[in-house]
Amino acid sequence: MTTEDPQPGTAGEAGLEPVELIRQSGTVQRAGRLALASGHGSYRVKSHMERVGRSLGLDDVKAHVALTEITTTSVRQQIFRTEVSEVRTVGINADRLAELENYIGDLSVRESVDRVERELDRIATKPPLYPPWANALSAGAACAAFAFLNNGGPLECAAVLVAASVGQYLRRSLIHRGINQFGVTMLAAAVACLAYLGLVFVVGSAAGLPGQHVAGYVSAVLFLVPGFPLVTGALDLARLDFSAGISRLTYAVMVLCSAALSLWAVSAIVGLEPNPPVAAALDPVLRWSLLTIASFVGVLGFALMFNSPWRMALGAAGVGMVANVMRLALVFEWDLAPQAAAAAAALLVGLLARWIATPLRVPRLTVSVPAVVIMVPGVAAYRAVFEFNGGDSVAALGFTVDAGLVVAALAIGLAASRMLTDREWTFEQRRGL
Repeated sequence: MTTEDPQPGTAGEAGLEPVELIRQSGTVQRAGRLALASGHGSYRVKSHMERVGRSLGLDDVKAHVALTEITTTSVRQQIFRTEVSEVRTVGINADRLAELENYIGDLSVRESVDRVERELDRIATKPPLYPPWANALSAGAACAAFAFLNNGGPLECAAVLVAASVGQYLRRSLIHRGINQFGVTMLAAAVACLAYLGLVFVVGSAAGLPGQHVAGYVSAVLFLVPGFPLVTGALDLARLDFSAGISRLTYAVMVLCSAALSLWAVSAIVGLEPNPPVAAALDPVLRWSLLTIASFVGVLGFALMFNSPWRMALGAAGVGMVANVMRLALVFEWDLAPQAAAAAAALLVGLLARWIATPLRVPRLTVSVPAVVIMVPGVAAYRAVFEFNGGDSVAALGFTVDAGLVVAALAIGLAASRMLTDREWTFEQRRGL
């Protein structure tokens, strides 16, 4: 007696499925998702997936990577498998990036899927290096250093330290609850601004200290600057990967606009004008010593906020300190255009990051991004939004161009450093047509 197949045409289909290729493709896709969700650019995500694929025995791996999506085709002999996956969380985890870089870079010629999956499990489940309060305090210290670089005094820097820490703690808590990132950005910016203004007014009034509010007001929200998407997006564009680059830059601009709108709204309510603060009169030696310390602390704080191990954070802080002090000297002592100084500083950051990252066994991106974040012209960007909302389009366009030129110069400097030190960036791959 025979039993009829309830679904004609499917008999024996399970035996025809390339089960091993399916498992290999899934592991390759997972490695790419981990790298993308941790902040890597399209180029490095593709590189990781190709290395994992070769180690697992695949003949070729082709990937299309955007900000939140990966499409991968894995090829083995005469068969192939294409998978599409989505990464909805856009975040930064420098420690995970380093773990992936070291593990995937050391993969043997032939690894089993089970062994690779176990290692990816370990990397994916590794908890953050620092508790939430330490992460928030790192952001506060970085923003306080930025306030000093923006000519803030002791009162402004202290208020920024508290306000930015509160804002980052709130932001981190809400993001981990899955709340919309742009809404969280606006709320965190508003809370940080209000906390800063409240502290300055209350403490300043009680102690009789005048406050240059703009110096700290903008600096209090600089923990929201999307440094990794800005840099990785620019680097993707430099490699002609327009889909990844444009999507990353669009995301970064939307985050910046969300924070700037909160800045403007709070300033409009309290009647704060974005007048540029005046630098305090200090002895030149003391002034440059403090600028050097502030540059080091600022980069160190941003690096720790990105969950960098201490060796990585200290390396980034050293690189950023040298480059930022050079940039400030080029602008204030030698009257070089800000965008030209920014390009030179970013080039130096890229070259030093290459020299530092190799012995530390960390990705160059985790060293270079914190070092250039402190050079982002946050005050100019804020004044552009303020003038747009105030109806002065001419002034707004001027500040927009100023900020845009500096950001573009930072990207050009980093891209140039990659071309000088990475053969794969210098020579395009030539394929037959």
